[in-house]
Amino acid sequence: MITPESVRVSGVSRTEEIAADPNRVIVFDTTMRDGEQAPGFSMTAQAKVKMAQVLRDLGVDVIEAGFAAASPGDEDCIRRVAGEVEGPIFCSLSRANEKDIDATFRALAPAPKSHRRCHTFIGTSPIHRTAKLKMSTNEVLSTAVRSVEYARSLFDDVEFSAEDAFRTEPEFLADVLEAAADAGARTLNVPDTVGYATPQEVRERFAALAARIKKRHPHVIFSAHCHDDLGMAVANSLAAVEGGARQIEGAINGIGERAGNCSIEEIIMALKVREDRYGVTTGADSRHLVRASKILCEITETVIARNKSVVGINAFAHEAGIHQHGMLADSRTYEIMRPQDVGFEGSWFVLGKHSGRHAIAKRAETIGRPIEGERLAAVVAGFKQRADQIGEINDAELIAIIDRVDGVSEVVAQYA
Repeated sequence: MITPESVRVSGVSRTEEIAADPNRVIVFDTTMRDGEQAPGFSMTAQAKVKMAQVLRDLGVDVIEAGFAAASPGDEDCIRRVAGEVEGPIFCSLSRANEKDIDATFRALAPAPKSHRRCHTFIGTSPIHRTAKLKMSTNEVLSTAVRSVEYARSLFDDVEFSAEDAFRTEPEFLADVLEAAADAGARTLNVPDTVGYATPQEVRERFAALAARIKKRHPHVIFSAHCHDDLGMAVANSLAAVEGGARQIEGAINGIGERAGNCSIEEIIMALKVREDRYGVTTGADSRHLVRASKILCEITETVIARNKSVVGINAFAHEAGIHQHGMLADSRTYEIMRPQDVGFEGSWFVLGKHSGRHAIAKRAETIGRPIEGERLAAVVAGFKQRADQIGEINDAELIAIIDRVDGVSEVVAQYA
């Protein structure tokens, strides 16, 4: 056990500096902890450093770099990240015991004291208490308090999570969270650990907890950590913001246990595009979102769906003729955000069977083969026939179609 007497706690953390703005949402990235726990997403120390660097560029406030007590290797990975990357708050998950908290303290030692966070948790739902922990409600509450008090003796910045919060009795959940705040936790995480909740439940639960706990702890930060088992992680996280949460936890590309976590890229852009509704901001530089997504795919040797929100290759691609016509007139007809805002170079048209005359003519002009009138009509007819056969039409195919039309026209002209 690390003796608290050997640790000098300054009392001022980076989290408190950020939270001074009541309309600022703290972005907490758990790509390298909850994300890495999912099968197929393990990362080496070098990979974690690379990922942390792009997350820093993205402007993520908190990076949960791992679970130090999980293995000596994980502790070493966190130590490397905390020592080689500057800027964000670095965090490690800890179960509610001194051994785990000590491992977190060792792992985060290279980071400045004001940029270290201990994240400790215990299950609070009936199923977790009986099946996993074999503890009574009183035992869970007292264990939570002891772990937070010990963590607070070593860290300025302590986050407490009530695991499986949304299957926990509301009154007991409030009791545990308030006791954790009394013990010194400055961030209270209310995780939907198994993706069970709905947006209305989330909004109401956060509002009720804030109404009770902020009377005694006005500066405590409520955090949302939502899983996507029912496909509602982002919607639930946004509902949490409406209920008073000022920290959102998630992962790049939405990776994580089972169906994954709230997608960081989606929550950042939802709050940015719909600032009119939510009235909050983040410190993220969204232009690095595509790069962060691609680097994670490279590190983990995985791919994301073409239609993945924000960062998928189809997110700013257009094939339908009506859409392409609208885009040619004004991109705002079918795009609610600029591709450059997330890191793409621009929008692009995919020429296929759904494309219309305007898009085909525009692409032909772009490649130096302008067409109009009857010639355009003939090219469109040939284009549609070929697109039904092969799907997407690239520039070489379009040129071949134009050449065939022009060749037929020349033959007809000779015998006219």
